[in-house]
Amino acid sequence: MIPEVDHALRTLIEREAVDPAEVEVAFDAPTKDWASRRNAPTVDVHLYDIREDLRRRERGWLNEYDGDRIRARHMPPRYFKLSYLVAAWTERPEDEHRLLAALMGCFLRFEALPADVLSGSLASLGLPVPVSVALPPPEDRSFADVWTALGGELKPSLDVVVTAPTDTGRSFPAGPPVEKPTVLVAEGLANSVPRETVGRRPAPAKPVQTRVRKRARKNNN
Repeated sequence: MIPEVDHALRTLIEREAVDPAEVEVAFDAPTKDWASRRNAPTVDVHLYDIREDLRRRERGWLNEYDGDRIRARHMPPRYFKLSYLVAAWTERPEDEHRLLAALMGCFLRFEALPADVLSGSLASLGLPVPVSVALPPPEDRSFADVWTALGGELKPSLDVVVTAPTDTGRSFPAGPPVEKPTVLVAEGLANSVPRETVGRRPAPAKPVQTRVRKRARKNNN
């Protein structure tokens, strides 16, 4: 799934934001050593974080049909958020800002990755692949920390998050179709009764006795 998202992002950027003959699109970690070897305008799309989107997790099963019959059952796809640090490298800051503006406009035009840039499992699932740009970072992470971990200098960048559905690969074939109604046959009930209870009659119920209290009447005569 990750290489397919990389391919979709490269295709979208080269089609909507930059001229591939003039600007290179890379997916390397933007370290100091890598940046020192850049000799051409470059847009770097660095994948730095992968997390499951638990809000999109579904329960239950998905049925696969063969005509009117269920052939198999599948687990629902899981969604993963792929976070990319997108930055531009040129000789002048003005050129970098122009590239960032073009990239921002590119991603803002689409709520999800277009279907014609999807391939492989992303295309076969037929589900939308949402994309967001420049949202506030989570509370447990800041972009300055990402640049520090990479050992590079802080640069203006875009945080692009792609939420990609992923097939779990868990599938279970259904049982054979029912061609006639089920018949229940009960046998051997006589032998299952304990011997001491055979022929025994229930004891008669005891009559309920009630006591009537007689009140003595005084003879006034």
